[in-house]
Amino acid sequence: MTPEPSAGWLDGREHVLPVRIYYEDTDFTGVVYHANYVRYFERGRSDFLRVAGIRHAELQGQDAAFAIVRMELEFKRAARIDDALAVRTTYDSARGPRLFIGQQIFRAEELICRAQVEAACIDLSGRPRKPPAGMLEQLRPYFA
Repeated sequence: MTPEPSAGWLDGREHVLPVRIYYEDTDFTGVVYHANYVRYFERGRSDFLRVAGIRHAELQGQDAAFAIVRMELEFKRAARIDDALAVRTTYDSARGPRLFIGQQIFRAEELICRAQVEAACIDLSGRPRKPPAGMLEQLRPYFA
């Protein structure tokens, strides 16, 4: 049996995803390239849903997907090759088709980057729609 990759874990209402920084994540100075933080945040949001029992493939079967409509990033420190980071994600609330998500990346106790994210639920043709009711019920215990 081949083990599945870690999808992280829930710590209260917060999801924690460990991320290791590899050479491919960095620029020529050994510092994480700024766009890669967006990738780490995406993994955090996706794995939060996975750990909460929500699968993207099932959402597509319900004519639902998500598009990021706003993302505000605040870079605090540089992450570097070989760093062990933790992506911390909270799904804070939902209004209509929108989900509001807070994310932070830490190296031990040091804040590296912070994001405020607004995602919109859309149907598979790209029109806004409310998230599936079952999905909201699964997320409701984690809302602030």
